[in-house]
Amino acid sequence: MTVLPVPAPASPPDPHAVRLLLRDERLRMHWQPIVELATRTIIGHEGLVRTPADCAWRSPDLLFAAARREGCTLELELACVRLALAACCEAGTGRLFVNVSAEALAAMADEPLPQPCPRHDGLPLAGVVLELTEHERVHDLEPVQRALARWRAAGATLALDDFGDGRSSLRLWSELRPEFVKIDKYFVRDVHRMGDKLKTIRALQQLADTFGSRLIAEGVEHADELLVLRDLGIPYAQGYLLGRPGAALASGLPAGVLETLAARHIVVLPEDRHIANRGLTAQTLLIEAPALPKDASHAQVAELFHQHPDLESVALLDERQRPVGLIARHTLQELSLNQLYFRELYGRRPALIHANTQPLCVEIHTPIEQLTQVLTSPDQRYLREGFILTENGRYRGLGTSEQLVRRVTEARIEAARHANPLTALPGNVPLTMHIERLLDHGEPFIACYADLNHFKAFNDQYGYWRGDEMIRLLAKCLAAACDTRLDFLGHVGGDDFVLLMQSPDWAERIERAIRTFNEQARLLYDEAARAAGGIWAEDRHGVQRFHPLTTLAVGVVHVHPGQYRQAEAVASAAALAKHHAKQSAQGLYLLDGAASSAATVAPIATAPTAAATMSAVTPPPCQ
Repeated sequence: MTVLPVPAPASPPDPHAVRLLLRDERLRMHWQPIVELATRTIIGHEGLVRTPADCAWRSPDLLFAAARREGCTLELELACVRLALAACCEAGTGRLFVNVSAEALAAMADEPLPQPCPRHDGLPLAGVVLELTEHERVHDLEPVQRALARWRAAGATLALDDFGDGRSSLRLWSELRPEFVKIDKYFVRDVHRMGDKLKTIRALQQLADTFGSRLIAEGVEHADELLVLRDLGIPYAQGYLLGRPGAALASGLPAGVLETLAARHIVVLPEDRHIANRGLTAQTLLIEAPALPKDASHAQVAELFHQHPDLESVALLDERQRPVGLIARHTLQELSLNQLYFRELYGRRPALIHANTQPLCVEIHTPIEQLTQVLTSPDQRYLREGFILTENGRYRGLGTSEQLVRRVTEARIEAARHANPLTALPGNVPLTMHIERLLDHGEPFIACYADLNHFKAFNDQYGYWRGDEMIRLLAKCLAAACDTRLDFLGHVGGDDFVLLMQSPDWAERIERAIRTFNEQARLLYDEAARAAGGIWAEDRHGVQRFHPLTTLAVGVVHVHPGQYRQAEAVASAAALAKHHAKQSAQGLYLLDGAASSAATVAPIATAPTAAATMSAVTPPPCQ
């Protein structure tokens, strides 16, 4: 008797299989609003797929990962597109952003276009924005462009998603010419605090102008981020702050968002404080000078110097063009003068015996700032002979100490225009840019010029180390008086600082800064000077006289809309106010030109400060 095997019971279908979700039409769309910042209105929604409550895959990422395992990614994506387009009637006249990969778009190149109900202008797909995702998979643009042409003819437009996340392609932007480009949320997050992200967004703005696209900032979660985007002129934004995805279309913006966007002040933008020196390398020092082989004689070196009167040194190279020595013109001249019959004895002998066989070799891609050690090196030959510039170890040319000193000085001066090296506060360039933004915005603001009284005498008496400490104290006191969201603090050099304030309580803030500084600056003097109320020292004319303790003076200009057209005029008015403040016992003066073109100068009513107290000190006799 033959016993037949009992067949194993069939496995029940996985209730969470993606194919079953598609078959049973259990997927739903949620909608996240996209906001036009200038008008504070919702201009469209992005459709985002959601699974049922009992589904194992609670997020779109998990859902699509499961689809990849089942081999039905394209089927899932096309289903999501159809599901989103089915909501076109409900979306009304607003734009509907529909996510689609290049693969899915190419697959639809020869398929009939979906036919949602007619849009407001008669085109079936008007208002639909195809949001192209997963850019790294775009290898063949031809079917994508063919499909896109058909969709655009029916009224649809294109958006590039997550631009800047490492997968996006500038080539796609150039060739597909999307109407919208979404800035990846990485660059939006903390943009109010990170200058490098701000620079990236500004660069994207330039690209958008070049290609005729409009930018949408994704991932906006904080009011400070939103204000920066608004003030930069980014047209659209999307994120949890503006509205979370929901089953229903958003009808309006939260009250807090409307209040933020309606704020009249402009934000203080973060600074990228290393902008000036970035990219400056040793290649800027390159002198393309001839070289000689390592066995070249003294006579050959002398002949080369004769042929090139401006050449101060000659590099000696091995067979692989790698430097093995450097001989200077002055070395050859000194040998010729100080040794009888030098030419006869050494003319045919290798010059390497009198060369520096350990020359300084610098790769041309070395940042200039790293070469400052050359200027302070105990080996002074580098300053006279110069150094050799190489690329991958091979000879490229020479560099001189004079060039290095000039380049380092220029770089540091330029850097100081962007950020003061002592306090790391913004310098003249960002200060001017912020004044221009304030003037262009047409809102009133306060410009303050802060300077120290009797600082030179303190600096001469105690040295620049203590002087730097007092300047850093001043920076600390002024920074503490600022609301970082509303008030800009710049250090224009020495003990000169400028504040551009939009805080409504600016007067109390400045008075507090003066009071705090004057109290703490006293502690930087020795006990005898504090007891005497000052020090005896030479003034700027070399006359010995008594100098009271250093105090802070602040000149204030109330800038009204239309009063000034240029940043230089604001700075000049603030400097004039500072001049009056230095003459004041209170150390604080207001220059207000609102009533007429002729500005009036008046002291701000304030409690007596330490400056006023100091003016009453009777100087002790000169020791």
